[in-house]
Amino acid sequence: MDPIEKKFYKIGEVAELTGLPVSTLRFWEQQFTIIKPRRNDRGTRFYTPDDVERIRMIHYLVKHRGLKLDAAQEELRRNPEGVSRKSQAVTRLMQVRAKLCDMIKALDSLR
Repeated sequence: MDPIEKKFYKIGEVAELTGLPVSTLRFWEQQFTIIKPRRNDRGTRFYTPDDVERIRMIHYLVKHRGLKLDAAQEELRRNPEGVSRKSQAVTRLMQVRAKLCDMIKALDSLR
């Protein structure tokens, strides 16, 4: 998982961190009450590291587990810690897989 270093992220940065389109983030903000970015006077959204983690949890439930939005909300209400752990594990496994693929490509280029 990427270490979260900043106190606030703009919506474009969150989209880049999570791999989600900005439109999806805006939609999920309306659907999920746990995502509450702050806004300045001009309406710019500022997400906290906690918001980013919640978005990653929703991403895991909707995209990886295939849950509908209502089911994902219910799962987050019932077991937020379990969802967080599983989401982090999947993210780490995807990073390990990417590194292994890079290593295979490097070894193949040596042949």
